[in-house]
Amino acid sequence: MKTKRILTFVTSLVTTAVFAAGILAARIGSIAPANADEHTPKPAQAGINLTGSHGFDFLVGDWRVHHRRISAVSKKWVEFDGTCSQRLLMNGSANIEEHALDSPDGAYRAIGLRSFDQKTGKWSIWWLDSRYLAGPLDPPAQGSFENGGGRFYADYEQDGKKMIGRLQWSDIAATSAHWEQASSADGGKTWATNWIMDLTRLNGAPKSERAAAGLPGSHDFAFLEGAWRVGHRYIRVQPDGQEWAQAQGTCEHHELYNGWANVEDYVINSSSGANHAVALRSYNPNTGQWTIWWLDGRAPSEIPTPMQGRFENGVGTFFGSTTLNDKPVRVRFTWLDTASASPRWQQAYSYDDGKTWETVWVMEFQRGA
Repeated sequence: MKTKRILTFVTSLVTTAVFAAGILAARIGSIAPANADEHTPKPAQAGINLTGSHGFDFLVGDWRVHHRRISAVSKKWVEFDGTCSQRLLMNGSANIEEHALDSPDGAYRAIGLRSFDQKTGKWSIWWLDSRYLAGPLDPPAQGSFENGGGRFYADYEQDGKKMIGRLQWSDIAATSAHWEQASSADGGKTWATNWIMDLTRLNGAPKSERAAAGLPGSHDFAFLEGAWRVGHRYIRVQPDGQEWAQAQGTCEHHELYNGWANVEDYVINSSSGANHAVALRSYNPNTGQWTIWWLDGRAPSEIPTPMQGRFENGVGTFFGSTTLNDKPVRVRFTWLDTASASPRWQQAYSYDDGKTWETVWVMEFQRGA
């Protein structure tokens, strides 16, 4: 086996696949009204910490959300209610937000994933909509908090025209917050608001409103629910060749919205230090397949092309592709022993379009944090 074909631990984490979602404006920016005044963020309530990786800590917990949005059907402003719930990931440098939206155009669910890059001081924000459950996530909106408010921008195209989308947080307090989405067709000179959320904190979790209809196959990953100890074995490149290395870590798995999505929060204690990562999955009942995204804490603004596949006879098999040393490579994930107390995950590469496979990473799970 040649060294150039061996996957380093860093590369295996980054190319594994990943979570997330694109800027909301890419989905509904086309329905922005022609005229809208720019909303200037007001200072956050004293005591709210919006600095660095703590920028979104104020959202941890459960919220009632009042939506005002341009309808994709009527093209008019509509109002409706919903809920959202947020939890921290990757030791606070990332977070995930579950939304239940009772829109007049039809109730649906969505997930927001955010991660903070210490090097740039910016957040990246992706959006996963239950109506669009597969495929690469849109490029993230990126930005930061300043002067008590947060602004996040992303470029996208609409009908062949270059557009800018903006997500904006303001009026941030312990029990309330204000969010707006707007789009610009003139390079940011003017903005048209097309979606507004006003959030009010709930004392109890909105369990009845979080539930989504159970879907056949949507609980394939239920065997992972809870906390795990994880033993890692992976190929590591050395100056004189390659060798198998080992690391220990933890994983915590949560099902989202009754199973149509789930998230895992990983800590991997390699020889170079503790690494954090997040796996996000969504289930498409139309195809019976899962889509898997991977967010590496060492590359917090990147989410590679997802993996896709399904479970059959207790074995989960998922395929994707990447490029190594400027050559196309097929990637395979395999879940084994899922009915046991010690499930196992493997990643393999194929350099001959799937004729042969080389295992480069193995995770062995044991119950307990």
